[in-house]
Amino acid sequence: MLLVWLYGVMVVGAVSRSAVQISTEFDKAPLAYSLSAVAGIVYGFITYSLVRGGERARKAALVCCAAELAGVLTVGTWTLVEPSAFPDATVWSDYGMGYLFIPVLLPLSAMYWLRKRSAGRP
Repeated sequence: MLLVWLYGVMVVGAVSRSAVQISTEFDKAPLAYSLSAVAGIVYGFITYSLVRGGERARKAALVCCAAELAGVLTVGTWTLVEPSAFPDATVWSDYGMGYLFIPVLLPLSAMYWLRKRSAGRP
């Protein structure tokens, strides 16, 4: 239940942030704002999969969490190596530092929980 709540909060945060940024200042940092929107969509799909339940949804959530982690690690590293590529921060910038590192910790926690569930343990 905690994972669903945290992902729900991240959906609201990422989608709200990107919607405002895209609608008001998209030309300032289009890549950063688009990546924040993608993060929000990924968070939304994971939230839906966790709520839906079932083996198929669990597998879909696991794949999306792995993709989310890859995105956080890629964008996080990119923002540190080439900061000029991102004139403004994304949800995944600096490994999610602006979100208390939740973007990097959440997929790790979710993947652990989802894999534990696949082993037949509650």
